[in-house]
Amino acid sequence: MMKLFIEGGPLFMGVLTLIGLVMIAWSIAVSRHVFLQYHVEEAAVRHNITYIKSIGLFALIVGIFGQLIGLYQMFVAIQQLGTVSPAILAGGLKVSSITTLYGIFIFMVSYVIWFVMDFVLARRATD
Repeated sequence: MMKLFIEGGPLFMGVLTLIGLVMIAWSIAVSRHVFLQYHVEEAAVRHNITYIKSIGLFALIVGIFGQLIGLYQMFVAIQQLGTVSPAILAGGLKVSSITTLYGIFIFMVSYVIWFVMDFVLARRATD
């Protein structure tokens, strides 16, 4: 796992990890209102759980941006070398996709958390 973190580039992978931690922290903070049924207006809680999806989407965007930066660096290197083998090209494409995969993973986790919380709020509203 650490090998992928380093291959993906410590800068973007570190930023994505921080975004993921912020998403988890926000989810825990909001979950008190969802699962423990604190007396807070439902509209305010719904508004707060939408931030979970927004943070996940931001992680996805940062992951795609990291991939584009990696592809740009790869194309600059190819331009300087002139010709490269297909294996080197495939390796560059593989490495550049690591940040996107990590961003998609964080987005999927945030979406699942949002879905569960939204479902619980909807069930509570009908009861």
